Amino acid sequence: MKYYIIAGEASGDLHGSNLIKAIMAKDGDAQIRCWGGDLMQHAGGTLVKHYKELAFMGFLEVLMNLNAIFKNIKFCKQDIAAFQPDAIIFIDYSGFNLRIAKWAKKHNFLTNYYISPQIWASREGRIEKIKATVDNMYVILPFEKEFYEKKHNFPVNFVGHPLLDAIANRPILNESEFRAQNNLDLEKPIIALLPGSRKQEVQKMLSVMLSLTSEFADYEFVIAGAPSLDKDFYASFLKDANVKFIQNKTYDLLTVSKAALVTSGTATLETALFKVPQVVCYKANWISYQIAKRIITLEYISLVNLIMQKEVVKELIQDDLTKQNLKKELSLILNGEARTKQLSSYNELIKKLGGAGASSNAASLIIENAKTA
Repeated sequence: MKYYIIAGEASGDLHGSNLIKAIMAKDGDAQIRCWGGDLMQHAGGTLVKHYKELAFMGFLEVLMNLNAIFKNIKFCKQDIAAFQPDAIIFIDYSGFNLRIAKWAKKHNFLTNYYISPQIWASREGRIEKIKATVDNMYVILPFEKEFYEKKHNFPVNFVGHPLLDAIANRPILNESEFRAQNNLDLEKPIIALLPGSRKQEVQKMLSVMLSLTSEFADYEFVIAGAPSLDKDFYASFLKDANVKFIQNKTYDLLTVSKAALVTSGTATLETALFKVPQVVCYKANWISYQIAKRIITLEYISLVNLIMQKEVVKELIQDDLTKQNLKKELSLILNGEARTKQLSSYNELIKKLGGAGASSNAASLIIENAKTA
């Protein structure tokens, strides 16, 4: 059968690649076209458009790039129509994907949504669009099933979280070799810096994260470079001798880290699954933040706290993200009770997410639904 997959970010590329592998393992005749990244292409998908061309962060950035966005939407529709897939699979990236879903439904394509738009966080009214345009929804967070089925009477499948697959399938890392290969100190404990994957957020986050380097001279700070950004972009942040840079090896970096400073997003959950104590950071431009705080109704912004429904990791948001506050919170999780408590909560979190197998579960359901459509 033929499958068309649309992902618009680095995390979607990761989950999309594992989904492609699972589909191909179950359907030997699978033909897959995709919007995503290098991982999806290497997994066997024919890459139509790279997510690097699609990543626009914040309300202002989206408005400034509307022409490019509309061109991409038009091109996507034309490409789907030419390919005539048996199933379209949307991975998160709701602003774009829900528009394509509306068109696809009208043209009688089978629509599958893997990794739900976070309508439980903001603009809950989008549920009506989802009900009207999505044939099958596969959710990855335990509270999402109750949200959709009990609150909105929309049946969904909870397949588990794909990050568990991505982490479980990794080879064992030799820490000494990793440190040597990446020019890291062989003994200093590492504080990982995960500033995000888009230029705008990295620029805002890294300056305050790096303000702590002289305060923690006994530790080595290592920036996790995003695959979506070139190394040259980070050059201005690497002037301090106590700061190192590693690109496209975030999971390896987390494996050897003592603690982490993390921009809110999927990375907060990844950090927790590697059992690295963290402080969550978030700062947007003033206008985007003012709009966001009026439409987002959640008590927390990090996936860790949302899943646990309590504060497990400290969140420093907007004006609270200062050098003084960050220094205090980082100190607390490096040693002592706060560190122990956070690590204990991570164990509870992993139990809530269930076991590995999300990619395989989703692939089986997508194939079954395509055969019976």
